[in-house]
Amino acid sequence: MARKQRIHYHGALYHVIARGNNGEYILDSDEDKKNYIEILKRYKERYQFELYAYCIMDNHVHLLMEVGETPLNKIMQGIQQVYTQRYNKKNKRTGHVFQQRYKAEVCKKDGYLLHLVKYIHFNPVKAGMTKTVEYKWNSHNNYVKCINEIVNTEYVLKVISSNKAVALKGYKEYMKEKIEEIEPCEYEVTEAQRNTPNKKETGKILEDIINKILEKEKITMKELMSGSKLQKISDIRKAVVILADADISNKEISDKLNISASVISRVKAKEFKKTDYLERIISEYCKA
Repeated sequence: MARKQRIHYHGALYHVIARGNNGEYILDSDEDKKNYIEILKRYKERYQFELYAYCIMDNHVHLLMEVGETPLNKIMQGIQQVYTQRYNKKNKRTGHVFQQRYKAEVCKKDGYLLHLVKYIHFNPVKAGMTKTVEYKWNSHNNYVKCINEIVNTEYVLKVISSNKAVALKGYKEYMKEKIEEIEPCEYEVTEAQRNTPNKKETGKILEDIINKILEKEKITMKELMSGSKLQKISDIRKAVVILADADISNKEISDKLNISASVISRVKAKEFKKTDYLERIISEYCKA
């Protein structure tokens, strides 16, 4: 059976995982990891894709990439081929270095970008290699030091706040929050999703969601935007985020509810404890 062709369109965001052939440790030395980063940088300059996060483990690589005109398969073919040639020459061997079919998930950029960055940076923690995200061969330190040389940290930090200091503080706090399991989020791309609604349309959708919930739960917009930590108010805010259309940006929701983009990302990534009250709100809204 022929393999399914990978989805390509300008601006597609991919979570790429490339593994060593047969699980081999093809990146276990600092020299190998540094070499891979140099090749990655070279192809980034050539094909003008955006890189939002990376993590290089001993036997596999995680990349969070947004492509432009050049499709992902051409980018990855170049990176993997050059690394393979160098690795084989160095180790006086021949044959495959990477598994022939790398994994690439198309992801929803706005809602899950922060979540995916966290997932990738936590990979060494999940593998038991480190206790925190402070790992030499991932892009976490690029964010902490606001270095944009290879990773576009500026774009991701602006998801949290347009104020650099506030964004950096929010990022650090988000990375401190350990959770039991972080799963990558994938979605199917359709023609309708590629032609997203305009801001006026998404704004109306968001207002309708909020107004219906406020009317049902007998609270005011002022209470919702108050920043109150009461469980009821907190659950209503979570319900709005969960029920918001996929094309409504985090910034629109943030402005409307007066909560940070990082909080919205946590809710969309299901990094919270569900309550019976929250589930009831969502259930009743869906039935309405």
